[in-house]
Amino acid sequence: METFSSIECFVRSAEVGSFAEAARRLSLTPAAVGKSVAKLEARLGVRLFQRSTRSLTLTEAGQLFLGEVSASLHTIQNAVANLASAEGRPAGTLKVSMGTVFGRLYIMPLLGEFLRRFPAINPDWHFDNRQVDLIGQGFDAAIGGGFELPQGVVARKLTPAHRVLVASTDYLAQREAIVEPDDLRHCDGILIRSPQTGRVRSWQLTSRSQQHSPLTLQARMTMSDSEAACATAAQGLGIALVSMPFAVSYLNAGTLQRVLPDWYVDDGNISIYYAEHKLLPGKTRAFVDFIIEQFAEQGLGQRFSAI
Repeated sequence: METFSSIECFVRSAEVGSFAEAARRLSLTPAAVGKSVAKLEARLGVRLFQRSTRSLTLTEAGQLFLGEVSASLHTIQNAVANLASAEGRPAGTLKVSMGTVFGRLYIMPLLGEFLRRFPAINPDWHFDNRQVDLIGQGFDAAIGGGFELPQGVVARKLTPAHRVLVASTDYLAQREAIVEPDDLRHCDGILIRSPQTGRVRSWQLTSRSQQHSPLTLQARMTMSDSEAACATAAQGLGIALVSMPFAVSYLNAGTLQRVLPDWYVDDGNISIYYAEHKLLPGKTRAFVDFIIEQFAEQGLGQRFSAI
């Protein structure tokens, strides 16, 4: 058991690059983690880390050893967690990251039914529009779109991530008819700034017939999320390029209408992400299957499609 504890300290330290951070996640002291790793090195007869006052980096031997033991450690831990679940049911703290507004609009309403089915699970949900380090920060799952897929993480598609152009009836009534993408160049644009990079991306429009055209909308203002852009467009202040999930309620209410309804931006998919394990923890499997089931039953994939 002592060797298993030492291996856990080693793996966590390698994942986060710090004895102190590994200690925080393991509820130990940094000294205890460092001592445990040192014992493991002595037992193996090799140095696993290069240590300095500012950094902790794996040696070549450490990289090889991490590759050998990391997956097995997670499998054993998940097996223990599953056996420890309440009466064989999924149990434990479920740490999930999701976009702030998307989570509030579409995931939070599912919470009551989820807890009715799985009362032994304790949600620990984080609302953030930035991509998280799923493994390094100890998340069980994340929901979002446009993320790079790190090694060891898998994604299950929930819905297409389409963006559409929207404006108020009043704004459009004051302008010449917009019938093709080039007509946008003289319109007031309400564009979204990426929370990851802080930049406004250059978008390409796609038509239902799969033609392509650059988005020539001139930026009048920028917002950090689609909900704010929808609210701004509803005041008649311009044309907004927004994610379809945020536009749906405005379109249904008639507060906004689509501009160039045959054109949209394809931004990939909104997916649920989780660490790839041979034996996934019961709480994570329950959550992933539940979210996929609910999105299918509610037809959210069709509602969020711009086509």
